[in-house]
Amino acid sequence: MNGIPLTRCQFLIPFAVIHNDIGAPTEALLAKFRLPTSLEEKADHYVPILPAIRFAEAVQRSQGITDIGFQASRLLQFCHLSEKLRIIIGHSPTLLAALQQVCKWAPLEDTNLTMWLERCDDTVRICSKLIGTTGLLHLEHSQWLQNVFPIHIVRQFTGPDWTPSTIAFEANYTPSQETQSFWPNTRFLSGQHASWIDVHVSQLSCPNLAIEPPPNPYEDEDQTSPTEIVRTLKLMLPSYLDEGAPTVTEIAEMAGISVRSFQRKLSSMGLSYSGLVDVVRFESAAKRLRDTDAKIIDVAFSCGYADPAHFTRAFRRISGTTPREFRDQWRPR
Repeated sequence: MNGIPLTRCQFLIPFAVIHNDIGAPTEALLAKFRLPTSLEEKADHYVPILPAIRFAEAVQRSQGITDIGFQASRLLQFCHLSEKLRIIIGHSPTLLAALQQVCKWAPLEDTNLTMWLERCDDTVRICSKLIGTTGLLHLEHSQWLQNVFPIHIVRQFTGPDWTPSTIAFEANYTPSQETQSFWPNTRFLSGQHASWIDVHVSQLSCPNLAIEPPPNPYEDEDQTSPTEIVRTLKLMLPSYLDEGAPTVTEIAEMAGISVRSFQRKLSSMGLSYSGLVDVVRFESAAKRLRDTDAKIIDVAFSCGYADPAHFTRAFRRISGTTPREFRDQWRPR
């Protein structure tokens, strides 16, 4: 079974909705391709990708629809990503950190989906590819979704009006002029080594615009949610940064749970304790860089970094910029 690439039913629903809205017999067509007919109830279940793509192509061809992948992508929003991925993104301090997590957890959406970041001059490409599907026809239907979801993720940090300067497809496919008119400031490329959109490097350090990270329903025997633990630690840890953060054992004792249970709770949100400490250090440093005139070396020591070089490396890993570049970029705002 591991050799069958799967996708969440959520990504099949828009194609079925389009077909259904036309008044066509959607259930019969789904059944023809051995796909579930009750998709709404199974949004987080998985189905094979290949018959799903064939279903989308059959809808486009039989109903004379242009660019059905684009039409379907317009029906999907950030909230349609898997719950775990939304939680992970919601706890990412910067766009760069979120994109790194998305690349790690992409198989939550499609089991054979791989994503990575490529630097190209002053932009970063958010690349995606379905492993094992090279040469298959009609992949543009899926690639529209692969490109639109990163757009929704970037907008969580840059605002709802952001659009990429380029949308590229791995398939030899060019959207119609009508479709391109929806993206007047975007160029389209086809036949690329992967599907990708680009984002300017200056936007990688954008902070998360979410006022409150999404809740996580995961709980174990002590009924304390991981979200509550993370929120508490983010309030507490800044007090310890300049003297050394408590160990994971000490934190677990404070919370009244085992180390294993504590680590499992953090893992459910794509975090580790050391990673959480790094995030708290970064957020404290970013706030001081934005709001004060403190010397960068003083910011480094006050946030628990051993030396300025370590501070610069750690800060760049999360934000994509050096502390000085970050201050120059955000202080005027």
